[in-house]
Amino acid sequence: MSLRLIFMGTPDFSVPTLQALAAAGHEIAAVYSQPPRPAGRRGLELTKSPVHQAAEALGIEVRTPKSLKGEDEQKAFADLRADAAIVVAYGLLLPKAILEGTRRGAFNGHASLLPRWRGAAPIQRAIMAGDRETGMMVMKMDEGLDTGPVAMTEKCAIGPDMTAGELHDAMKEMGAGLMVRAMAALEAGALSLTAQGEDGATYAKKILKDETRVDWAQTAETVHNHIRGLAPFPGAWCEMPFGDKDERVKLLRSTLQKDMSGEAGTVLDDALAIACDSGAVRLTQLQRAGGKPMEARDFLRGAKLERGTRLS
Repeated sequence: MSLRLIFMGTPDFSVPTLQALAAAGHEIAAVYSQPPRPAGRRGLELTKSPVHQAAEALGIEVRTPKSLKGEDEQKAFADLRADAAIVVAYGLLLPKAILEGTRRGAFNGHASLLPRWRGAAPIQRAIMAGDRETGMMVMKMDEGLDTGPVAMTEKCAIGPDMTAGELHDAMKEMGAGLMVRAMAALEAGALSLTAQGEDGATYAKKILKDETRVDWAQTAETVHNHIRGLAPFPGAWCEMPFGDKDERVKLLRSTLQKDMSGEAGTVLDDALAIACDSGAVRLTQLQRAGGKPMEARDFLRGAKLERGTRLS
C-alpha cells in the first residue's frame, strides 16, 4: 500500500524528500513549486526551480501558482483527493483551505528543533547563534508560523567550523529519510503528534543584506559564527585594500585564534589572522568580486595584506 501525496517545495533542499517519497512507492499526485524565475547573467531566461526540474524528471505534474488564496486554486488542490500534503521549503503561505485540503492534513519538514528557530532561515540562524545542535522535524501544519504539533525528530550536531552550506547538505538528506519514516507511520496509523511548547521559542528571520557585513568589534566567536553561518550564500564580507582602493571580499571560512589579540579589524600576521574585540579569527577561504572561492594562501598571492593593515 501507499499514500497519495501532494508535494510542495522549491529549492534544492526539498529535492531529496520528493525523490525519497517517490522511491518509497508513494503516489505523488502533483508537485507545487514556485513559478520559474529570471536567471542567467542578464536575468532574461526563466529558470524552473530545482523541485520543478526534479518532478519533471520523475514524470510528475507540476503546478506553479503565484498564490493559493483564490477559490479556483483551492478547488484544484482539493480535487486531487490526496491523503496528505508534504511541504518542504515551499515559500508560499498556505491558507486554511489548503491545510485542510487533504484527508490527513499537511506535514512540514522543518530544519530546526522546534520551537527554536521557527521561520525562514533556521540553518543560518542556528550557526550564527553558536548552537551546537539542531535537527530535522516533521510537523503537522496549522495556521501559525511553524507552531503545529511535532510528529518526528532527528538531531544533528553542528561542528565548530561547520558552514551553513555543509549543514544544509547534511540536513536535506536527513529530512528525506525522516519524512519517509513519518509517512510510513501515517499510513500504518501509528504517527503520534506532540504539541509544541513556547519555552525557548525563537524566530529565524530572513537574512537581510544589511546584516552580512562583518563587524570586527564583535568577539572572535561571534565573527566566526557570522562567517560560517552565511557561507556560502549570501556570504559575510568586509572591505580590503587592493592598490589604491578598497574592494569587497566574501569571507567563506575561518577558524578561531583565541590566543591572538590586537586592535579590532587589524591584520595580525602573514596568514590572515584578523583581530576582533576579543581574540581573533583566521580567514581560510575568501572570494573576490567576480572570482572563485580561494584558499587563503592562494588569495594572498594577489593581495598584499601586511601586518597592521586595517580591514573595514
